[in-house]
Amino acid sequence: MITTEQAIAVKTHADRLYSVAQIEAAIQAMAEAVTHDLEGHDPVVMCIMNGGLVLTGILLPQLDFALRTDYLHATRYRGRTFGTDLEWRKHHELDLSGEHVLVVDDILDEGRTLHAICDHCRKQGASEVRSAVLVRKDRPRELDVCADYVGLEVPDRYVFGFGMDYKGYWRNAPGIFAVAAQ
Repeated sequence: MITTEQAIAVKTHADRLYSVAQIEAAIQAMAEAVTHDLEGHDPVVMCIMNGGLVLTGILLPQLDFALRTDYLHATRYRGRTFGTDLEWRKHHELDLSGEHVLVVDDILDEGRTLHAICDHCRKQGASEVRSAVLVRKDRPRELDVCADYVGLEVPDRYVFGFGMDYKGYWRNAPGIFAVAAQ
Protein backbone atom coordinates (compact mmCIF):
# COMPACT_ATOMS: atom_id res chain seq x y z
CA MET A 1 0.00 0.00 0.00
CA ILE A 2 1.16 3.52 -0.68
CA THR A 3 0.11 6.88 0.68
CA THR A 4 -1.90 9.46 -1.23
CA GLU A 5 1.20 11.65 -1.37
CA GLN A 6 3.22 8.81 -2.94
CA ALA A 7 0.45 8.23 -5.50
CA ILE A 8 0.43 11.93 -6.41
CA ALA A 9 4.22 11.88 -6.82
CA VAL A 10 4.00 8.88 -9.16
CA LYS A 11 1.51 10.66 -11.43
CA THR A 12 3.45 13.94 -11.28
CA HIS A 13 6.58 12.24 -12.63
CA ALA A 14 4.86 9.81 -15.02
CA ASP A 15 5.07 10.05 -18.79
CA ARG A 16 1.74 10.61 -20.58
CA LEU A 17 1.53 8.08 -23.40
CA TYR A 18 -1.99 8.87 -24.65
CA SER A 19 -4.41 11.75 -24.19
CA VAL A 20 -8.13 11.37 -23.53
CA ALA A 21 -8.86 12.35 -27.15
CA GLN A 22 -6.52 9.65 -28.49
CA ILE A 23 -8.07 7.04 -26.20
CA GLU A 24 -11.63 7.99 -27.13
CA ALA A 25 -10.76 7.76 -30.86
CA ALA A 26 -9.29 4.29 -30.30
CA ILE A 27 -12.39 3.17 -28.41
CA GLN A 28 -14.62 4.49 -31.18
CA ALA A 29 -12.66 2.46 -33.76
CA MET A 30 -12.95 -0.57 -31.48
CA ALA A 31 -16.72 -0.06 -31.18
CA GLU A 32 -17.07 0.05 -34.96
CA ALA A 33 -15.17 -3.24 -35.31
CA VAL A 34 -17.19 -4.91 -32.53
CA THR A 35 -20.45 -3.70 -34.10
CA HIS A 36 -19.41 -5.07 -37.49
CA ASP A 37 -18.58 -8.48 -35.99
CA LEU A 38 -21.20 -8.96 -33.27
CA GLU A 39 -24.32 -7.02 -34.29
CA GLY A 40 -27.15 -9.49 -34.64
CA HIS A 41 -25.49 -12.15 -32.47
CA ASP A 42 -27.09 -11.09 -29.15
CA PRO A 43 -23.73 -11.13 -27.34
CA VAL A 44 -22.97 -11.03 -23.65
CA VAL A 45 -20.49 -8.24 -22.92
CA MET A 46 -18.47 -9.39 -19.92
CA CYS A 47 -16.73 -6.57 -18.01
CA ILE A 48 -13.65 -7.69 -16.08
CA MET A 49 -13.49 -5.77 -12.84
CA ASN A 50 -11.96 -3.48 -11.83
CA GLY A 51 -9.76 -2.60 -14.79
CA GLY A 52 -12.36 -3.12 -17.52
CA LEU A 53 -14.90 -0.80 -15.90
CA VAL A 54 -13.86 2.42 -17.66
CA LEU A 55 -13.48 0.84 -21.11
CA THR A 56 -16.79 -1.00 -20.77
CA GLY A 57 -18.56 2.18 -19.64
CA ILE A 58 -17.35 4.10 -22.70
CA LEU A 59 -17.69 1.23 -25.17
CA LEU A 60 -21.24 0.12 -24.33
CA PRO A 61 -23.13 3.27 -25.44
CA GLN A 62 -21.33 3.02 -28.80
CA LEU A 63 -22.64 -0.50 -29.40
CA ASP A 64 -26.11 0.38 -30.70
CA PHE A 65 -27.47 -3.15 -30.99
CA ALA A 66 -29.13 -5.71 -28.72
CA LEU A 67 -26.73 -7.15 -26.15
CA ARG A 68 -26.63 -8.20 -22.53
CA THR A 69 -24.03 -7.38 -19.89
CA ASP A 70 -22.47 -9.20 -17.00
CA TYR A 71 -19.23 -8.94 -15.09
CA LEU A 72 -16.74 -10.97 -13.21
CA HIS A 73 -13.88 -10.04 -10.97
CA ALA A 74 -10.59 -11.84 -11.33
CA THR A 75 -7.24 -10.35 -10.44
CA ARG A 76 -3.55 -11.18 -10.25
CA TYR A 77 -2.25 -7.83 -8.97
CA ARG A 78 -4.22 -7.04 -5.81
CA GLY A 79 -2.75 -3.54 -5.37
CA ARG A 80 0.77 -4.49 -6.43
CA THR A 81 2.78 -3.76 -9.58
CA PHE A 82 3.35 -7.45 -10.32
CA GLY A 83 0.97 -10.35 -10.80
CA THR A 84 0.82 -13.60 -8.88
CA ASP A 85 -1.81 -16.36 -8.87
CA LEU A 86 -5.25 -15.55 -10.28
CA GLU A 87 -7.86 -14.82 -7.63
CA TRP A 88 -11.52 -15.22 -8.68
CA ARG A 89 -13.46 -12.71 -6.58
CA LYS A 90 -16.88 -12.70 -8.29
CA HIS A 91 -18.27 -15.00 -10.98
CA HIS A 92 -20.68 -13.91 -13.70
CA GLU A 93 -24.40 -14.53 -13.23
CA LEU A 94 -25.58 -15.27 -16.78
CA ASP A 95 -25.51 -18.80 -18.16
CA LEU A 96 -22.98 -18.67 -21.01
CA SER A 97 -24.11 -21.88 -22.72
CA GLY A 98 -24.37 -21.23 -26.46
CA GLU A 99 -23.63 -17.52 -26.06
CA HIS A 100 -21.37 -15.19 -27.99
CA VAL A 101 -19.24 -13.54 -25.29
CA LEU A 102 -17.14 -10.39 -25.54
CA VAL A 103 -14.68 -10.16 -22.63
CA VAL A 104 -13.69 -6.53 -21.96
CA ASP A 105 -10.57 -5.79 -19.93
CA ASP A 106 -8.08 -2.98 -19.46
CA ILE A 107 -4.77 -4.48 -20.59
CA LEU A 108 -3.18 -7.46 -22.28
CA ASP A 109 0.10 -7.72 -20.39
CA GLU A 110 1.42 -11.24 -19.72
CA GLY A 111 -1.91 -12.62 -20.91
CA ARG A 112 -2.50 -14.97 -17.99
CA THR A 113 -5.68 -13.29 -16.76
CA LEU A 114 -7.24 -12.88 -20.21
CA HIS A 115 -6.34 -16.45 -21.15
CA ALA A 116 -7.88 -17.85 -17.95
CA ILE A 117 -11.07 -15.81 -18.30
CA CYS A 118 -11.62 -16.68 -21.96
CA ASP A 119 -10.92 -20.35 -21.18
CA HIS A 120 -13.42 -20.17 -18.31
CA CYS A 121 -16.11 -18.77 -20.65
CA ARG A 122 -15.48 -21.59 -23.15
CA LYS A 123 -15.72 -24.18 -20.36
CA GLN A 124 -19.05 -22.61 -19.37
CA GLY A 125 -20.31 -23.47 -22.87
CA ALA A 126 -19.92 -20.17 -24.74
CA SER A 127 -20.17 -20.80 -28.47
CA GLU A 128 -17.76 -17.98 -29.23
CA VAL A 129 -15.46 -15.92 -27.02
CA ARG A 130 -13.84 -12.71 -28.22
CA SER A 131 -11.87 -10.21 -26.20
CA ALA A 132 -11.36 -6.46 -26.23
CA VAL A 133 -8.62 -4.62 -24.33
CA LEU A 134 -7.88 -0.94 -24.08
CA VAL A 135 -4.13 -1.52 -24.36
CA ARG A 136 -1.79 -4.27 -25.41
CA LYS A 137 1.67 -4.14 -23.89
CA ASP A 138 4.53 -4.66 -26.33
CA ARG A 139 6.24 -7.61 -24.68
CA PRO A 140 6.85 -11.32 -25.20
CA ARG A 141 4.21 -13.66 -23.78
CA GLU A 142 4.64 -17.25 -22.63
CA LEU A 143 1.02 -18.02 -23.47
CA ASP A 144 -0.42 -17.95 -26.96
CA VAL A 145 -3.03 -15.30 -26.20
CA CYS A 146 -4.15 -12.28 -28.17
CA ALA A 147 -7.07 -9.89 -28.03
CA ASP A 148 -9.52 -9.63 -30.92
CA TYR A 149 -9.96 -5.89 -30.42
CA VAL A 150 -7.12 -3.66 -29.21
CA GLY A 151 -7.42 0.06 -28.64
CA LEU A 152 -3.76 1.10 -28.24
CA GLU A 153 -0.24 -0.29 -27.92
CA VAL A 154 1.99 0.60 -24.98
CA PRO A 155 5.67 -0.08 -24.33
CA ASP A 156 6.78 -2.66 -21.79
CA ARG A 157 6.47 -0.28 -18.84
CA TYR A 158 4.05 -0.14 -15.92
CA VAL A 159 1.05 1.88 -17.13
CA PHE A 160 -1.96 3.37 -15.39
CA GLY A 161 -5.01 5.52 -16.07
CA PHE A 162 -8.34 5.03 -17.83
CA GLY A 163 -9.15 1.99 -15.71
CA MET A 164 -5.63 0.72 -15.03
CA ASP A 165 -4.27 1.40 -11.57
CA TYR A 166 -0.98 2.03 -9.84
CA LYS A 167 -1.14 0.26 -6.46
CA GLY A 168 -4.86 0.99 -6.20
CA TYR A 169 -4.66 4.61 -7.39
CA TRP A 170 -5.20 6.46 -10.66
CA ARG A 171 -7.79 4.32 -12.45
CA ASN A 172 -9.40 7.73 -12.93
CA ALA A 173 -6.34 9.40 -14.50
CA PRO A 174 -7.31 11.35 -17.65
CA GLY A 175 -5.05 9.55 -20.10
CA ILE A 176 -2.69 6.62 -20.11
CA PHE A 177 0.56 7.16 -18.22
CA ALA A 178 3.75 5.17 -17.76
CA VAL A 179 5.52 5.19 -14.41
CA ALA A 180 8.80 7.08 -14.67
CA ALA A 181 11.97 5.01 -14.62
CA GLN A 182 13.62 5.16 -11.21
